[in-house]
Amino acid sequence: MAWKTLDDMELAGKVVLLRVDLNVPMENGVVTDATRIERIVPTVSDILAKGGKPVLLAHFGRPKGKPVPDMSLAAVLPSLQAALPQTRVIFATDCIGLPAKTAVAEMVAGDVVLLENTRFHEGEEKNDAMLAASMAALGDVYCNDAFSAAHRAHSSTEGIARLLPNCAGRLMQAELSALEAALGTPQRPVVAVVGGAKVSTKLDLLGNLVGKVDHLVIGGGMANTFLVAQGVEVGKSLAERDMADTARAIMSKADAAGCSIHLPVDIVVAREFKAGAASEVLEVAACPADAMILDAGPQTVAHLSTVFSGCRTLIWNGPLGAFEIEPFDMATNAAARKAAELTAAGSLISVAGGGDTVAALNKAGAAEAFTYVSSAGGAFLEWMEGKDLPGVAALKA
Repeated sequence: MAWKTLDDMELAGKVVLLRVDLNVPMENGVVTDATRIERIVPTVSDILAKGGKPVLLAHFGRPKGKPVPDMSLAAVLPSLQAALPQTRVIFATDCIGLPAKTAVAEMVAGDVVLLENTRFHEGEEKNDAMLAASMAALGDVYCNDAFSAAHRAHSSTEGIARLLPNCAGRLMQAELSALEAALGTPQRPVVAVVGGAKVSTKLDLLGNLVGKVDHLVIGGGMANTFLVAQGVEVGKSLAERDMADTARAIMSKADAAGCSIHLPVDIVVAREFKAGAASEVLEVAACPADAMILDAGPQTVAHLSTVFSGCRTLIWNGPLGAFEIEPFDMATNAAARKAAELTAAGSLISVAGGGDTVAALNKAGAAEAFTYVSSAGGAFLEWMEGKDLPGVAALKA
């Protein structure tokens, strides 16, 4: 690997500035899902075990460069303390200056310090060198464990990494290893599943994937746009008709690269978009003028099962249909469970990421069996698009 891990660092007695993702959902001042907090525990524990002093840097919400009481990281302190029951967690009311310096200076072995929201400073999102230097002055080593923020060139994700000896935390290490296995040097054949509403938001993604994978499965509203590009009538379905030429260009590029594109061969249609709406399964070219395509049909699922069975690596981003509402979750659920089954059997490496994707795989009960499910949204997408992520690139410097 081009970047160092905690195993490569001497941490005894050193203050480790640890960039983490604590941007967790909250309701009435209480954390409603502590998954992101729990996922940093292995890194914090390993730093403590090596005699280091972890000082956590994180953002929360979008305060736009000024202190906003409702976006203080003090709100996550109880959940963080609960995740680290053997540790004293100290909160500092700023991420630089006297409050931060005092909290770090008063640390004893076994303590963890949580610094206030980095985005309370205007310079954070501008990757301000002075802010980065002020944060770097607090520690001896920089460790990035926030892949989900690695696509941002901010002071706490990129600037500090260039000022201190640096490494990847355990979550970042797992993420980068999984992504390298999926697209860097994958076991072939490789299949990518890309779903979602609009082709226009995933042009870079599709353009990069057709040159890197053997099979590209397109689902959701995006599939309707590709069907329109092939001259198929899709009734009142969500489709970007003005993107038909772009869809045809992507199909042409895929053909030239030897990448097979897979679209629905049968469809589930309904006249209204609501739970339990009357629906029917039809051939792909038989969508009535007054109906909407809301899912792929059982023939499509059977075909995808065959494709998955013939592949060694799967990358998944986005659902195959309107998975939030029954019965239009059938294709996503069935395909996800097939991927999970093949992964559990040891015949498939499966990597997934993106907000809707994680929700869909959890709903299908398939997420736990996948090789790796990324907690990142935008960073995972930009990585799939083939873009350099500043927070990762800085670790290689």
